[in-house]
Amino acid sequence: MYKRILVPIDGSQTSTSALVAALQMARESAGSVRLIHVIEELNQVIAYDPYGAYAGDLVKVMRDNGMKVLEQAMEVAKSAGVDADDRLVEAAGQRLAEAVNKEVQGYHADLIVLGTHGRRGIGRVLLGSGAEQIIRAAQVPVLVTRGSEEAAIESAKKVELASA
Repeated sequence: MYKRILVPIDGSQTSTSALVAALQMARESAGSVRLIHVIEELNQVIAYDPYGAYAGDLVKVMRDNGMKVLEQAMEVAKSAGVDADDRLVEAAGQRLAEAVNKEVQGYHADLIVLGTHGRRGIGRVLLGSGAEQIIRAAQVPVLVTRGSEEAAIESAKKVELASA
């Protein structure tokens, strides 16, 4: 069984689905989870600001948003009764997969659980796929979840009920 599960989260319904799946696995195996939120666009924000705001303000907004996402996810983990910690990862100059692999090594994770939007065709080409990057570069097994917002909310409710 997996004892140390890394969960990259971004606040989307797909990452919430991944979080719920990871919490269920961790609870069943008496494991723990590390929640990470990766900020990888810092170098672009600092280099170019098309809106006329100060780059420092934009970086602060990105950090604050990341901390909010982590706080909400930690609340879900606590309500599930799972041992969890979190990290805000600033990955300026790194690809998402590199930042995740660095966290895998530091945490000694034996599984990554992440959500995907499942984009196909031109949407995937234009927007890229963070999940695909992580899967290709992963040094440990990866569980990918995909689901609707309604399914994520329903799953989160089930985790809360099961822990009560």
